[in-house]
Amino acid sequence: MPATYIETSLTVPIDFTEIIMAELAEIGYESFVETDEGLLAYIVEEAFSEAALQELAVRYVALAAINYEFRVLETKNWNEEWEKNYQPIEVAGQIRVRASYHPPDPRFEHDIVIDPKMSFGTGHHETTTLVMQQQLLVEHQNKSVLDVGSGTGILAILAEKLGATRLMAFDIEEWAYLNAVENAALNNCTHITVFQGTIADCPTAQYDIVLANINRNILLAEIPIYVQFMKSRATLIVSGFYEFDAADIIAKAEEVGLNLVARETLNQWTTLRFERG
Repeated sequence: MPATYIETSLTVPIDFTEIIMAELAEIGYESFVETDEGLLAYIVEEAFSEAALQELAVRYVALAAINYEFRVLETKNWNEEWEKNYQPIEVAGQIRVRASYHPPDPRFEHDIVIDPKMSFGTGHHETTTLVMQQQLLVEHQNKSVLDVGSGTGILAILAEKLGATRLMAFDIEEWAYLNAVENAALNNCTHITVFQGTIADCPTAQYDIVLANINRNILLAEIPIYVQFMKSRATLIVSGFYEFDAADIIAKAEEVGLNLVARETLNQWTTLRFERG
């Protein structure tokens, strides 16, 4: 039976639209539509919490007035609704990300098939696009890659297509883990190992490239741990935070011996690429 969804209508100042989307994703919201007043946000009824919404509004009250109202939507097949609107995306003229029901386009060197279910990472979000752009600039041939908080598995999949031969990916959410396994199979990837868990559950090993497209607080807590998984001269690419958080991320990385080698921003979202000295 199709899931029942809650539609939450939020009035949000335009400068805060993106960051509120990120905050809502953290409490279980799956999809968003921008409106003239702010946002429409959608969440499975079982995951909805008005208390979490109220806490979010209170937390931002000094920065932005956030008002909301919500309603239960009629039950329908939301996968079908999503498929009507999901369009392939293109990254740097080299990568095309599409769903399995879209035909391939031979003009692109890297064809990636992603059926995201509830998981984050289709390339439509700026942070995913930014990390993929950085991946294109890093040598992957015969390299090892660790994908932290892998979501759909899109970054690990691209890494294998770029030539990586030993890849480990993990996510704390079961549906993300299962989705990454499914997407790896859709892309005929044979070198990716996926598990459900956190960095604390990751087997001890060292990698040439570490990818972490998650949020600011997790990055600040875990960057010192990522270094333990990095070979000498290894690359760390991080995203999932706004431009105004970049200074804190850079400071934390430099504390543990990482050197900033690239910084890119798209619609206020930022990615940073570091190299271990």
